[in-house]
Formats: sequence, C-alpha cells, structure tokens
Amino acid sequence: MARPISASHDQRRDEILDVAAACFARQSYPATSMNDIAAACGTSKARLYHYYESKDAILFDLLDRYTQKLLLIIGQAEASAERRALDERAALHELVRAFLREYETSATRHAALLGSTQFLSPEQRDIILNRQRDVVAAVGRFLRRAYPARLNARNQTAITMTLFGMINWTFTWLRPGGPISYAAFAEEVVGMLEHGLGSPSLKSP
Repeated sequence: MARPISASHDQRRDEILDVAAACFARQSYPATSMNDIAAACGTSKARLYHYYESKDAILFDLLDRYTQKLLLIIGQAEASAERRALDERAALHELVRAFLREYETSATRHAALLGSTQFLSPEQRDIILNRQRDVVAAVGRFLRRAYPARLNARNQTAITMTLFGMINWTFTWLRPGGPISYAAFAEEVVGMLEHGLGSPSLKSP
C-alpha cells in the first residue's frame, strides 16, 4: 500500500512552484535549469528531484494548480453572488475584483500561464488550454448576464477577451506599492465596464 503524501510534502511542493515561477519569469522557462531552481530554493538538485522528477513536471504542476485555482475563484464568485443575492452586474464586478486579488499575489504564476504553456507536452497542453477555455467561457457568461443588451452570440468572445486584455497583463506593469494598487485598478476596470457597456449602443446590431 502506497504511503500517503504528507501535508508538509505538498506545502514544500507549493513553495518550489513559487520559486520556479519566479525563475521562469526572470529568465524564461527554456533558460531555467533544475540547478537554477534548486539554488533559488536553497537546496540541492538531488533534493529537488525528491519532489519533482523534471523541470517539465514542475511546469505542469504549476499550471495545473493555477488553472484549477482560477476555476475555483469563478465557482466561489458564483456561490457568493447567490448567497448575497447580488444582481448580475454586481456579481461580475465582484469576479473582476477576485481575479485581481489573485493576480496581485500570483503574478509569476500568471506569467507562466500566459508565456510557457507551449513548452508542455501535447497532452498536458490540452488539459491547460481546456481549462483556460473554461475560464473564458465562464467569464463570458458573467458578462452576457450582466450586459444582455450589449452582448450576443457574435460579439461575446470579443468582449470577453477585451476584459481579459485589461486584466491579464497587469503583471507586466502593475506593482504592489506603485501609484495604483490592484484594488484601485479593479475599480477602474469596473468603471470602464459600466460606462462602456452599461447602455445599449446605437450601433449595436
């Protein structure tokens, strides 16, 4: 009978993923070696292999956990909106705030998701890309419920990706302690959603 994995083992793996994500963000996934990750973790490569068999395994676990976390955030937002009896726009706005709270503490993981997925095996890449599609589809549903007069089957994907375009690349320019916080930026995004989508366009089909 296999021995169960201890909580401390899983915690250590998560710590390794944080360090590896920082290494990937700093010097790119291809340029990062297991030696680099081990050194950044303050351990030996042999010890690192106790937790992960390869750099590829680290990348997949990193993206696997992170995409599951994004889906969890969506599920939590839906449950919270129902529990608090929020209207559809308020539910969407809370989801935007929740995403940006997560992005503030997972910038390097998000950078890996956007920039390193192509280095996965085809089977692993399909898993991660399908999760990303699930995230996009769920956010599209939030948007369509919030702004039914503006979104339709033809423009839903474009508008959904416009929203992701506003928030997905914050790790490249938005810094904790900078002139605008993640929380303040979330309110800017909510404001742009309301003023840009709140009323039917005269040019809407």
